[in-house]
Amino acid sequence: MVGLGVLSHWFLDWIVHRPDLPLWPGGTGHYGLGLWNSVPATGAVESAVFAIGFCFYWHETRPKDRIGTWALISLVLFLIFVWMGAMFGGPPPSEKSMAWGALSLWLMPLWAAWADRHRASRS
Repeated sequence: MVGLGVLSHWFLDWIVHRPDLPLWPGGTGHYGLGLWNSVPATGAVESAVFAIGFCFYWHETRPKDRIGTWALISLVLFLIFVWMGAMFGGPPPSEKSMAWGALSLWLMPLWAAWADRHRASRS
């Protein structure tokens, strides 16, 4: 499973990276399609992947209670807000503010786990 994860991650990186990815550590050939060179294309692909993932999760689970609905909705809205800030906001005012912002994102898995505990599989 780990090997499949690494392999699939390389292909996802290949789509977005400029040609800087070797096929193996120390390899001489470098590959990449450079999607990051286009902000509109990057935004479209990231939005589509997020929306598809959310729709799958929403369809395959059901809320156990009101927390199961509102914790998930609030998490998704917050993630959209953070993503839009990253896409359209300016650079961070300092390294310290960027570090605190990045460290605060470690709370996202806890928020997601809390929402998920209040949801159940539909099957």
